[in-house]
Amino acid sequence: MAGPTTTARRRLPRAEREQQMLEAAHSLFAQRGFAAVTMDDVAAAVGVTKPLLYSYWGNKEQLFLACIDRSAGALFDVVLGAIRGATDPAVAVRDAARAFFAFVDAERDAWRVVFDAAGGAGGAVAERIAAERARLTGLIAEAFLAQVPARHRARVRVDVEARSHAILGAAESLSRWWLATPDAMAAAQAADLLIETVVPGLPGPRRKDDA
Repeated sequence: MAGPTTTARRRLPRAEREQQMLEAAHSLFAQRGFAAVTMDDVAAAVGVTKPLLYSYWGNKEQLFLACIDRSAGALFDVVLGAIRGATDPAVAVRDAARAFFAFVDAERDAWRVVFDAAGGAGGAVAERIAAERARLTGLIAEAFLAQVPARHRARVRVDVEARSHAILGAAESLSRWWLATPDAMAAAQAADLLIETVVPGLPGPRRKDDA
């Protein structure tokens, strides 16, 4: 049977090796945070040399930024897909909240990489995290505005942008609490709590025991 070293040194196409490195780094960053992970850790997890890892990614910061891009892109697709299928702003909030918490539940590592793993990092990492949050807020606002008749959009734009910031902030805070308190409630219940908080009066899903 081939040992770990023999397996690690098997030549792989560049794209496959790059994906392998990204997967390992993504998992480590999600578990430990940016500051606690070294390139030695990632190289060991993949089974490659550190010089090879550097030749692909340049440095730890660039590797983490690639992880952010991957996770943020997946989150954006899920949330915006839910919003764009809505029929009015209130329904858009409801569907976005449910999609957000479903993503947090299914892709916990991805959520941590975007919202938690940076942990005090500065420079390009801090800038990218801020930019991704701003991008998500902006995309949410634009999706909500698309539900408003065109003649009213200029008048309500500031209000929609402010509400989008508030909704994302509440979702981030509640999801952080939910992940730290896994037995408190199901992800769907956390989504309903968010909905009831930010859109009072919007009905949640009909449960079997309500029938």
